[in-house]
Amino acid sequence: MRKVNVLLLILTSTLLLCACSVRSDASELYKQETPLKVEINMPESIDADREITVQAILTQEGKKLERANFVHFEFWKKDGSVRYPMKEAQEVGEGVYQIAVNFKSEGLYYLEVHAGNNRSLINPRQQFIVGDLSEIELDALKQGTKKDEGMHNHHH
Repeated sequence: MRKVNVLLLILTSTLLLCACSVRSDASELYKQETPLKVEINMPESIDADREITVQAILTQEGKKLERANFVHFEFWKKDGSVRYPMKEAQEVGEGVYQIAVNFKSEGLYYLEVHAGNNRSLINPRQQFIVGDLSEIELDALKQGTKKDEGMHNHHH
Protein backbone atom coordinates (compact mmCIF):
# COMPACT_ATOMS: atom_id res chain seq x y z
CA MET A 1 0.00 0.00 0.00
CA ARG A 2 2.80 2.36 0.88
CA LYS A 3 4.55 1.70 -2.42
CA VAL A 4 1.36 2.50 -4.30
CA ASN A 5 0.96 5.83 -2.45
CA VAL A 6 4.57 6.83 -3.21
CA LEU A 7 4.10 5.81 -6.84
CA LEU A 8 0.87 7.83 -7.09
CA LEU A 9 2.56 10.83 -5.49
CA ILE A 10 5.44 10.70 -7.96
CA LEU A 11 3.07 10.26 -10.88
CA THR A 12 0.84 13.15 -9.78
CA SER A 13 3.86 15.42 -9.21
CA THR A 14 5.22 14.61 -12.65
CA LEU A 15 1.90 15.37 -14.32
CA LEU A 16 1.57 18.69 -12.47
CA LEU A 17 5.08 19.75 -13.40
CA CYS A 18 4.53 18.85 -17.04
CA ALA A 19 1.31 20.85 -17.12
CA CYS A 20 3.16 23.98 -15.94
CA SER A 21 5.11 24.64 -19.10
CA VAL A 22 6.42 28.04 -20.20
CA ARG A 23 4.46 29.87 -22.86
CA SER A 24 6.32 30.27 -26.13
CA ASP A 25 5.56 34.01 -26.14
CA ALA A 26 6.52 34.57 -22.47
CA SER A 27 9.35 37.00 -23.30
CA GLU A 28 6.94 39.21 -25.24
CA LEU A 29 4.69 39.57 -22.19
CA TYR A 30 7.33 41.70 -20.47
CA LYS A 31 8.07 45.27 -21.40
CA GLN A 32 10.86 45.38 -23.96
CA GLU A 33 13.69 47.74 -23.08
CA THR A 34 14.47 50.51 -25.53
CA PRO A 35 17.98 51.62 -24.62
CA LEU A 36 19.01 55.22 -24.89
CA LYS A 37 22.13 55.87 -26.98
CA VAL A 38 24.41 58.89 -27.12
CA GLU A 39 26.98 60.21 -29.57
CA ILE A 40 29.39 62.79 -28.14
CA ASN A 41 30.65 65.56 -30.42
CA MET A 42 33.55 67.79 -29.41
CA PRO A 43 36.39 69.53 -31.26
CA GLU A 44 39.36 67.31 -32.16
CA SER A 45 41.78 69.93 -30.89
CA ILE A 46 41.05 71.78 -27.63
CA ASP A 47 43.16 74.63 -26.30
CA ALA A 48 43.25 75.72 -22.67
CA ASP A 49 41.49 78.97 -21.84
CA ARG A 50 39.25 78.81 -24.91
CA GLU A 51 35.52 78.19 -24.80
CA ILE A 52 34.28 75.17 -26.74
CA THR A 53 30.87 73.63 -27.27
CA VAL A 54 30.33 69.97 -26.47
CA GLN A 55 27.27 68.17 -27.82
CA ALA A 56 25.48 64.95 -27.00
CA ILE A 57 23.15 63.54 -29.65
CA LEU A 58 20.59 61.21 -28.10
CA THR A 59 18.73 58.48 -29.95
CA GLN A 60 16.27 55.82 -28.88
CA GLU A 61 14.89 53.06 -31.10
CA GLY A 62 17.04 54.42 -33.94
CA LYS A 63 15.36 57.84 -33.89
CA LYS A 64 16.59 61.15 -32.52
CA LEU A 65 15.07 61.71 -29.12
CA GLU A 66 12.50 64.49 -29.00
CA ARG A 67 12.96 65.29 -25.31
CA ALA A 68 15.01 63.54 -22.61
CA ASN A 69 14.03 63.51 -18.95
CA PHE A 70 17.47 64.91 -18.15
CA VAL A 71 20.92 65.44 -19.70
CA HIS A 72 23.88 66.57 -17.58
CA PHE A 73 27.55 67.01 -18.45
CA GLU A 74 30.37 66.46 -15.98
CA PHE A 75 34.07 67.18 -16.59
CA TRP A 76 37.16 66.44 -14.51
CA LYS A 77 40.90 66.34 -14.95
CA LYS A 78 42.50 62.90 -14.66
CA ASP A 79 44.90 63.92 -11.90
CA GLY A 80 41.99 65.19 -9.80
CA SER A 81 43.27 68.78 -9.64
CA VAL A 82 40.29 70.18 -11.57
CA ARG A 83 36.65 69.18 -11.25
CA TYR A 84 33.75 70.96 -12.89
CA PRO A 85 30.36 70.49 -11.23
CA MET A 86 27.74 68.53 -13.10
CA LYS A 87 25.63 70.93 -15.18
CA GLU A 88 22.39 70.56 -17.04
CA ALA A 89 22.81 70.62 -20.81
CA GLN A 90 20.91 73.02 -23.04
CA GLU A 91 18.42 71.39 -25.39
CA VAL A 92 19.06 72.49 -28.97
CA GLY A 93 16.45 70.27 -30.64
CA GLU A 94 16.27 67.03 -32.63
CA GLY A 95 17.99 65.06 -29.87
CA VAL A 96 20.92 67.48 -29.55
CA TYR A 97 22.01 68.76 -26.13
CA GLN A 98 25.00 71.00 -25.61
CA ILE A 99 27.08 72.92 -23.13
CA ALA A 100 29.80 75.55 -23.46
CA VAL A 101 32.90 74.95 -21.35
CA ASN A 102 36.29 76.59 -20.88
CA PHE A 103 39.17 74.49 -19.55
CA LYS A 104 41.65 76.68 -17.67
CA SER A 105 44.57 74.24 -17.74
CA GLU A 106 46.05 71.70 -20.14
CA GLY A 107 45.92 68.00 -19.45
CA LEU A 108 44.02 64.76 -19.71
CA TYR A 109 40.30 65.15 -18.96
CA TYR A 110 37.15 63.06 -18.81
CA LEU A 111 33.61 63.90 -19.84
CA GLU A 112 30.70 61.91 -18.49
CA VAL A 113 27.24 62.46 -19.94
CA HIS A 114 24.39 61.56 -17.59
CA ALA A 115 21.14 61.10 -19.53
CA GLY A 116 17.80 59.50 -18.88
CA ASN A 117 14.54 58.93 -20.67
CA ASN A 118 11.62 56.65 -19.75
CA ARG A 119 13.59 54.51 -17.28
CA SER A 120 16.55 54.15 -19.63
CA LEU A 121 19.64 55.65 -17.97
CA ILE A 122 23.08 55.98 -19.47
CA ASN A 123 26.32 57.65 -18.43
CA PRO A 124 29.01 57.15 -21.08
CA ARG A 125 32.48 58.49 -20.37
CA GLN A 126 34.95 59.90 -22.88
CA GLN A 127 38.59 60.78 -22.40
CA PHE A 128 40.04 63.82 -24.17
CA ILE A 129 43.10 66.08 -24.21
CA VAL A 130 43.25 69.83 -23.62
CA GLY A 131 46.42 71.45 -24.99
CA ASP A 132 49.59 69.42 -24.42
CA LEU A 133 50.10 66.56 -22.00
CA SER A 134 52.82 66.35 -19.36
CA GLU A 135 55.17 63.35 -19.34
CA ILE A 136 53.22 61.80 -16.46
CA GLU A 137 49.93 62.19 -18.34
CA LEU A 138 51.48 60.74 -21.51
CA ASP A 139 52.69 57.70 -19.55
CA ALA A 140 49.25 57.26 -17.98
CA LEU A 141 47.62 57.50 -21.39
CA LYS A 142 49.97 54.86 -22.82
CA GLN A 143 49.28 52.51 -19.89
CA GLY A 144 45.53 52.92 -20.18
CA THR A 145 43.05 53.65 -17.45
CA LYS A 146 42.37 51.47 -14.46
CA LYS A 147 38.85 50.10 -14.26
CA ASP A 148 37.90 51.88 -11.05
CA GLU A 149 39.76 55.11 -11.77
CA GLY A 150 37.69 58.23 -11.57
CA MET A 151 34.62 56.37 -10.39
CA HIS A 152 32.26 58.43 -8.34
CA ASN A 153 28.62 58.36 -7.42
CA HIS A 154 25.94 60.92 -8.15
CA HIS A 155 22.25 60.86 -7.63
CA HIS A 156 19.73 62.53 -9.90
